[in-house]
Amino acid sequence: MKARKILIIEDEEDILALIHYNLTREGYQPTGAMTGEEGLAAARNQRPDLILLDLMLPGIDGIEVCRRLRAAPETADVPIIMLTAKGEEADIIRGLEVGADDYMTKPFGSHVLLARIKSVLRRAGRSVEGEQEKPLEFTGLMIHPGRNEVLVDGAATELTFSEFKLLYFLARRPGWVFTRSQIVDAVHGQDYPVTDRSVDVLVVGLRKKLGKRGRVIETVRGIGYRFSDS
Repeated sequence: MKARKILIIEDEEDILALIHYNLTREGYQPTGAMTGEEGLAAARNQRPDLILLDLMLPGIDGIEVCRRLRAAPETADVPIIMLTAKGEEADIIRGLEVGADDYMTKPFGSHVLLARIKSVLRRAGRSVEGEQEKPLEFTGLMIHPGRNEVLVDGAATELTFSEFKLLYFLARRPGWVFTRSQIVDAVHGQDYPVTDRSVDVLVVGLRKKLGKRGRVIETVRGIGYRFSDS
């Protein structure tokens, strides 16, 4: 099996070297970059399977790097785990707002990081069993799980991995109401430390990308969200 390529964008040399070492031991093919500019260039040239992105970088910071990665067609769907020394909810939300799929707060253990990487890669590569070739179609909206593709009024719309998972999860059961905790479990896996506010931010970003079709995602006050069945 071909080794998965992981790009580490981290300006602290000791941390970069440690992550690189542990990933190599686990059979991954890691490369490193120490600035946002270097990271963007490496992502374009190498097309990694996953990116570990530090929030605090010299020059272009991690938030802007993430924004640019998501805006570029060649890196728009690459899973991104944001690494941050800041544990405040506002910093986590900022990362999720610009398209990060996951986050880890420093300091973290190597075993925890490796487990998180495996989880994100597994989710990114996993098809919904028995439904790979069954797109969901609604008025002005088509969701194709096998292709990880969404068409809004016939035009392809770029979603992050988490946004696609959220949309598909809700759309599979129109009219059903899901709590924020259920949404977190479906998108990120059980026992994932995401706040209710982070889920709300993810929904806001998804609605914005869907334009007028974003109205299909309805807020159920005091509970969570549902996909409109009307």
